Amino acid sequence: MNQERLLKVLLAPHVSEKAANASDSGNQYVFKVASDATKGEIRGAVESLFNVEVQNVRTVNIKGKAKRTGARLGRRNGIRKAYVALKPGFEIDLMGPQ
Repeated sequence: MNQERLLKVLLAPHVSEKAANASDSGNQYVFKVASDATKGEIRGAVESLFNVEVQNVRTVNIKGKAKRTGARLGRRNGIRKAYVALKPGFEIDLMGPQ
């Protein structure tokens, strides 16, 4: 797979209470990914960037919220999230050294 493409697939870790619970209990990590990323590309990007083995990848598309400013209607951008489950014995340290 193209190394440049793999670097553009993962945009950022998704930080939320639900993501923290998933990482604590199920060895799962949540990432914001490119809207056109496939599960195979996400798997390859995580494995190459973090040197871990991925068990499975689940993705979800979230529509942007409709917002109103006065009489104007607008919409926020939607995002695509990937829930990445790692094989037992592997871990990703997203916070870095403490």
